[in-house]
Amino acid sequence: MVDLHGQYLRLQTEIDAAIQEVITNSAYINGPQVKQFATELADYLHVPYLIPCGNGTDALQIALMALDLEPGDEVIVPAFTYIAAVEAVALLGLTPVAVDVDPETFNIDVQKAAEAITPRTRAIVPVHLFGQCCDMEPLLALAAKHTLYVIEDDAQSIGSRYSFSDGRVQMSGTMGHIAITSFFPSKPLACYGDGGAMITSDEKLAERMRMIANHGQQQKYHHRMIGCNSRLDTLQAAILSVKLKHLNAFHAARQQVARRYTEAFHAIEGFISPTEADYSTHIYHQYTIRVKEGKRDALQAYLKEKGIPSMIYYPLPVHQQEAYSRIIKWAEQPRKAEQLCDSVLSLPIHTEMTTDEQDYIIETIHRYAFN
Repeated sequence: MVDLHGQYLRLQTEIDAAIQEVITNSAYINGPQVKQFATELADYLHVPYLIPCGNGTDALQIALMALDLEPGDEVIVPAFTYIAAVEAVALLGLTPVAVDVDPETFNIDVQKAAEAITPRTRAIVPVHLFGQCCDMEPLLALAAKHTLYVIEDDAQSIGSRYSFSDGRVQMSGTMGHIAITSFFPSKPLACYGDGGAMITSDEKLAERMRMIANHGQQQKYHHRMIGCNSRLDTLQAAILSVKLKHLNAFHAARQQVARRYTEAFHAIEGFISPTEADYSTHIYHQYTIRVKEGKRDALQAYLKEKGIPSMIYYPLPVHQQEAYSRIIKWAEQPRKAEQLCDSVLSLPIHTEMTTDEQDYIIETIHRYAFN
């Protein structure tokens, strides 16, 4: 699905030098590379505050902790997403409320979010799924109307851009009160282990999240609030600084692969290629098709037989997950999310994909579809 080793070989000289510098200086915890990377990524996103942490799930939990929500408060999440957003909500004794998604973009349906708001609703977590932004303009207006916090989950779409109706353009992860991202090895901006960050333009929220991630302390051994221990490793920060310089090129490579896929599949009946929304660029963290008429599993089995990997992101909507089925709420059953779980299939897409590799995937799918 991704070629992490091939990407390393292309960047080997830069990455090896960055790792060696950390080892030479032996500042393994909160070394200068951590601050350097945080500054560089904040500059890339055009935001004043970026707080690194241990991983994307920690980032979600820390962001929610910073908002002083109370047990039983409701947080709206999309029904079609990775479980991390629901997990963080549940761990803090909050109530996750699952809402349906737009089947064209896979992202949260703003109208369904509006219908799910109750007097206990305190926040919305829009997940920018698979590489493009949620429709943030109406969602931000909805949040402002009801005085709700917006926490963007930007783990899969960092570097995508959202266009407002007045012509303004903002990076994903810079529009809500807080955003989080993950540097998991397969993510668009990835390290060689775990890593994450919180992003905000609010100075007070930034200070709270910085303290929470550091045992709730601002001054060593003086703990002002309940916190946790979540920090980005210095070695990973050094690697991320190298990769950040190439991030736009990584996006361009994935977009080229996506264009060839879409052109190749447009004539296949029953295949629906990803939709690129008018309001967002798409960086294609995943290239996710929908396969109609219940043929998804048969196609996946055929691809496996031919040596081609594929993944189902995601086989179950969050409200059907056993661990959360008793605590999660919904205003209306998320039927679209359920249908997506039965039809989506993600194909290999990565920065190192060759034309020959992609041609083999395309030709194999054509043989399956047209025979």
